[in-house]
Amino acid sequence: MLLGLGAAMTPAFVHTAWAWPLAVLAPAILVWWLGKRARNEWRRAALGGWLFGIGWLAAGTWWLFVSMHRYGGLPAPLAVLAVLALAAALSLYLAAAAAAWVRWRPGSPWADAGAWAALWLLAELARGVLFTGFPWVASGYAMVDSPLADLAPWIGVYGIGAVLAFAAAALARLAGPHLAKTAGPAVVAVLAFVALAVLPVASFTRSTGELDVALLQTAVKQDEKFVLDRLPETLGWVGAEIVKSPAALTLAPETAVPLLPSQLEDFAPGYWPGLVQHFPAGGARVALVGKPLGSFSEGYTNSVVALGTAAPYRYDKHHLVPFGEFVPWGFRWFVRMMNIPLGDFSRGRVDSPSLAFAGQRIAPNICYEDLFGEELAVRFVDPANAPTVLANLSNIAWFGDTVAIEQHLNITRLRTLELQRPMLRATNTGATAIVDHGARVIAMLEPQTRDVLTGKVEGRDGVTPYAAWAGRFGLWPLGLAVLVVLAGALAAGRHRA
Repeated sequence: MLLGLGAAMTPAFVHTAWAWPLAVLAPAILVWWLGKRARNEWRRAALGGWLFGIGWLAAGTWWLFVSMHRYGGLPAPLAVLAVLALAAALSLYLAAAAAAWVRWRPGSPWADAGAWAALWLLAELARGVLFTGFPWVASGYAMVDSPLADLAPWIGVYGIGAVLAFAAAALARLAGPHLAKTAGPAVVAVLAFVALAVLPVASFTRSTGELDVALLQTAVKQDEKFVLDRLPETLGWVGAEIVKSPAALTLAPETAVPLLPSQLEDFAPGYWPGLVQHFPAGGARVALVGKPLGSFSEGYTNSVVALGTAAPYRYDKHHLVPFGEFVPWGFRWFVRMMNIPLGDFSRGRVDSPSLAFAGQRIAPNICYEDLFGEELAVRFVDPANAPTVLANLSNIAWFGDTVAIEQHLNITRLRTLELQRPMLRATNTGATAIVDHGARVIAMLEPQTRDVLTGKVEGRDGVTPYAAWAGRFGLWPLGLAVLVVLAGALAAGRHRA
């Protein structure tokens, strides 16, 4: 039952407009089940939390199977086992949280709900940070279209997840006896949802004007991306669309040009110089193009290169993908079983400067870097140089035509709420979109199609509370909040005893 209950959360991360209540109800049922366990049944509670987590993560990230089997060449049974093994390992955090709550829960409605919220938050922080972090399907992302989304510029996605967990624990107590004594937290949670739904969202930013943009969607299947016979046609389309784009800012997705400089010069002599000559330095048009830089002998980076800037500009990806861009220690044997090109990239700076252009400061990020809001927030430490526009260049063709596309778009939308900045998404297979600072999708291309999205983006200036504290201190303030809440809950439990 608990395995399926965790899996039932999956629609909440895809169809956020109507399915978000599932991300509250499923944890509420888990807490209800845990609440029926005696203190000495903490091992059974750990098993229950572990199964719930496996269902949640395996169903929410099943598309990893596509990258490992279809494109990586790993036999299907091993790919299935790999997805389950990852889900099982990452669910140990939730198992520990469930065991700790059952073993040491205070026993009062308010303290119990607070302790559960703190432990849930601690489990999500561990999953999102340790071993480079895996924050996909963090519970707060399901809330991007819920009233709790109004809290994003204050406490971010993990803080929203903690509030969600408190609400779930409060609702769980409604199914027990002595309703008059246990309904307090649930009543407060419901009133909070209502208040957030009707009150205006706090605004911490102001407009810096609009910019014409063009976003390329190349629609190259992952198993064709590095096929030499296909490269001339792909490079030709990318180059032609960049050159003829009338927009002030043109974006081409991650590794739109998939060859290292020496490889590109050997394969298509004059290709890159030909693009450069169409963008006079300091002119009225700029293009940001995803391409690897460096060499096999000196090291290489997953980068974004600017065309048309007065001074050279490049952005090197900082947060690399395990197994795809670097090989974790002890897992070289696993990577050898798959046919995945490139690996072990060099890291860029987490505080890379923005590209100043046409009155805007454009900050690129690559692929799943936009899952790490605390790292993007580092660029907001100096308000005078903080980005006015965020630009995500992605290639998630690794996951085929799956819900990973919708999930990533909703992650981007939550990021725009945290930082109150628009995000431009130029992707290989989708979702290529213009998202404003309020998480509204202004325009989007149909996934899996080759096309160019044109439109306008409104830049924003100013710093949200989340950007201010996360940029300076990372996620440590949330860790401190966990300790304070747990200490208070345990003290309340001892007083009650």
